[in-house]
Amino acid sequence: MAESTLWWLLAGVAVAVELVTGTFYLLMIALGLASGALAAHLGLPLAWQLVCAAVVSGGAVALWYRVRKNSPGRLPARANRDVNLDIGETLHVAAWDADGTAQVKYRGAQWTAALMPGVAPAIGEGTYRIEQVVGNRLLVVPAP
Repeated sequence: MAESTLWWLLAGVAVAVELVTGTFYLLMIALGLASGALAAHLGLPLAWQLVCAAVVSGGAVALWYRVRKNSPGRLPARANRDVNLDIGETLHVAAWDADGTAQVKYRGAQWTAALMPGVAPAIGEGTYRIEQVVGNRLLVVPAP
């Protein structure tokens, strides 16, 4: 069996294991194994095939790690619009209670609205934007 065939088989096994485990880093290692296979196709000796595989795998893993580290963190589900479509919607508050909450009608049901922590206390009626949904409580900020 040719050396390149072994490299391609190893790359295929890495991809298959990645599909089972969901570890994206294994795809980066599979790229390195594929580069080893390409080096074998070019007729390079085994030592150079190993160097190609190691350099490409290590570089791809390091690059992916850096991309993941610099990307913004995930929002919690209660504040993530991809999870809860109410985030970002507006509602009208007619009056605030003394405890800083308000009873509002939103999507045909009664909800308790409260201001997000750090937002100045509200007085009177106004339009507010939903920032988070915690249980049956809508955490809101004044809408621009």
